[in-house]
Amino acid sequence: VQLVESGGGSVQPGGSLKLSCAVSGYPYSSGCMGWFRQAPGSERELVGAIYTGTSRLYYASFVKGRFTVSHDKAENMLYLQMNTLKPEDTAMYYCAAGRTIRGPICTNDQLAGRDNYWGQGTQVTVSS
Repeated sequence: VQLVESGGGSVQPGGSLKLSCAVSGYPYSSGCMGWFRQAPGSERELVGAIYTGTSRLYYASFVKGRFTVSHDKAENMLYLQMNTLKPEDTAMYYCAAGRTIRGPICTNDQLAGRDNYWGQGTQVTVSS
């Protein structure tokens, strides 16, 4: 399984970015896919995820309507649209895909980042 992120960069507070993740070699027709982030000195945390078979969405509380996770099944792409960015959103952002299927949901382990394939990450910096 290969996950390749793109779209990171530097943006001013209040700006927007759209991250993309190209997924290849995934062994299931549907699964849990999502975005995590890790800031220096902090643990990796969930940003948002989607179960692609049902489009059920999961978001961290800090997202508060600012970010949107989406999936294009035909193109095997995962996206993270980020609006109203804040300096505290500065982090390395990682694309993830669930290693196992436990029904049409993202499992607690997957949402905790414990049962996933990972991309290499793309840096997002929010600064004036």
